Amino acid sequence: MARLSSSSLSALSLSAVSVIALAVVMLLLDMPLDHAPLQRHARKAATQPLPERASPLPDDPRLAEITVRFRQAVMMLHARRYEEAAVALHRVLALSPRLTDAHVNMGFALLGLKRYREAEAFFRNAIDLDPYQGNAYWGLAEVFEQRGDLPAALGAMRTYIHLAPPGDPYVRRARAALWEWDSRLSRGPLSPEEARWIEEEGQRWEDRNSPGRDAPAGRGREIPLRPMP
Repeated sequence: MARLSSSSLSALSLSAVSVIALAVVMLLLDMPLDHAPLQRHARKAATQPLPERASPLPDDPRLAEITVRFRQAVMMLHARRYEEAAVALHRVLALSPRLTDAHVNMGFALLGLKRYREAEAFFRNAIDLDPYQGNAYWGLAEVFEQRGDLPAALGAMRTYIHLAPPGDPYVRRARAALWEWDSRLSRGPLSPEEARWIEEEGQRWEDRNSPGRDAPAGRGREIPLRPMP
């Protein structure tokens, strides 16, 4: 039997980590946003609801620790215990520096700690690793909004919408954020009544349309993912 080179083993290990992280992502939880004035919009962290019974851990000790720490971080994010989430994610990234979802979730942990410059760096790291990581653009939009840079927030959120798959439930909230920011840029903050109207109109729009309408003419919704170097 042919022996695998160390570089091949490293590549296989990274692929395995990515597959495990994706499985964890599909199992773990969504987080609500708690940063004003985007409190009406959900944060799109790399997480989904926890199952009643967690999937078995990998046999490889390193991959098993990555899985455990990643799960811990997601639970801490859900509990808004951002410092503890950051500690767990720091360990994940020490074991797997190119795990995109860990960079995204570290960005959200730092956002919760109001460490906006560091949060931006992690969201940008995620985008460097995978330019099609949509929730990293959502995170950047939050960072820019907190800094008061609404034009940059608009650009990041539009990118999120562009990358969103058909049926993404967060697209309506992203559009509501765009309308709010556009209004604030043109004439100042929305009144509560106007904000409520935008939310209701966004829901009606979503009921009538599909996120697929955001795709440029002549292009499908499938995104050609490029392999990481």
